[in-house]
Amino acid sequence: MLTNKGKYGLKAMIHLAGKPPGEPSLVADIAAANAIPKKFLDAILGELRTARLVHSKKGRGGGYALAKSPSDIMVGDIVRALDGPLAPIACASRNFYRRCDDCSSEKACHVRLMMLEVRAAIADVLDHRSLSAMRDLTETHGELTYEI
Repeated sequence: MLTNKGKYGLKAMIHLAGKPPGEPSLVADIAAANAIPKKFLDAILGELRTARLVHSKKGRGGGYALAKSPSDIMVGDIVRALDGPLAPIACASRNFYRRCDDCSSEKACHVRLMMLEVRAAIADVLDHRSLSAMRDLTETHGELTYEI
């Protein structure tokens, strides 16, 4: 499940993607426009800076801006930078694999096999969708509704 940190990070990145290239945005402006607690956003943007997805400039005319074009930033990279692995359980993770203590045979574990499928589906969407494509979703889909 996407955490609030991941959700707020995506909202902040969409905000920055809507700015002209290289134009910085103040944390307070991003927070106010997206209903994100400013202190939490400071920490989120720091993690995104460490992941080299945004860069910051201090002083007059400073703020945060995308480190590269929105079409070159994959949504999966943002989610991983903030929330870690995409896999719902550690034994299904490609990059952060950890064997389960309670599993006697991974090859026969129905839970792991299903979660490998889930992880692959999530990665397929997030790793093939750029930030600019995500930003354009409201223009192409309008109000989305799904039956549950």
